[in-house]
Amino acid sequence: MKAQFSIGDIIKVRSKTGEYVAKLLEYRNEQMAVAETLAVLKHPTQGDLHQPNEVNVPLFHQRRAHAFHEKVVVNRSAMSAYTGEVPNYEQSLKQALQDKMAQLQTRQDSWAEKSYALLQELEQEYFH
Repeated sequence: MKAQFSIGDIIKVRSKTGEYVAKLLEYRNEQMAVAETLAVLKHPTQGDLHQPNEVNVPLFHQRRAHAFHEKVVVNRSAMSAYTGEVPNYEQSLKQALQDKMAQLQTRQDSWAEKSYALLQELEQEYFH
């Protein structure tokens, strides 16, 4: 059974390989809802999701984190309860990016190197 949340609740959502703290804005239908991004918990994964850990793919995607107050349509199954204080967006983005980059540094392969390089580009865009 899906957890039922009320409009205005602060929730955790998974969206495009990232995880976010968000405010539930509306239910679109039985399966979809709209949420407003408030903080980043996990930065999205880079690369081709259909061919994970592969570099030689037609398009190696660079995925940005959702922006502060960005409205996103999410599957209701991707929503879960969030408890605790809502982190500052910019600080949460920095932390999520640092965590993702640290994970990639533990790997010794071309996929991790390419993903790390894309995240470095995003870091420049986000903070400079």
